[in-house]
Amino acid sequence: MRNTKAFKSAVTDTLAELARLGITVRPGTVADVIEHNVTAVATQLGIKIPSAWRYFDAKALAETLAKQRQEFEQGDEGKIGQAPMPPVDNPELALILAGVPDSLEESGGDLYQVITNVAVNAWMAGHIHGEDGCNGCKDSRGPSGHDWAHRMNAITSMQPDISKWFDRDIWTAALNDTGYSVTRR
Repeated sequence: MRNTKAFKSAVTDTLAELARLGITVRPGTVADVIEHNVTAVATQLGIKIPSAWRYFDAKALAETLAKQRQEFEQGDEGKIGQAPMPPVDNPELALILAGVPDSLEESGGDLYQVITNVAVNAWMAGHIHGEDGCNGCKDSRGPSGHDWAHRMNAITSMQPDISKWFDRDIWTAALNDTGYSVTRR
């Protein structure tokens, strides 16, 4: 689908409409949305994908994406769930940051693997932190529980200088020591 003239035109037209609305969206994201939408229309109507293009409207899609962006930026608390933000000096976050240079070296410079590792660990840390603030989650953790404060104290006692990883210069030096760096092309 992505190699067709119709698809390329749809992406270009949608990006132009978004630009007209003052919204910037990564082209790959727009392409993914278009592919998903056109495939869904073809499946739902029981038609072939080339026939589904007659239902595509770049302007309408751009307006929908712009509306979604606006709703997200307004942060309507009633519609969008949001986990509590952990403290800025969170030892677990420092531990995750500290693991990035090592993970980069161990993976042979596979940045995708490193980012996935960071995302999963950050998600788990946020989940554990969020459970402690969740009234409905109490007593649902099993006998071992998830005492967030105890977890933070354990990390700090194992590595008392863990907060050093919030210093950009220390982190960058550790990254450079691995022989890797992140540079803009």
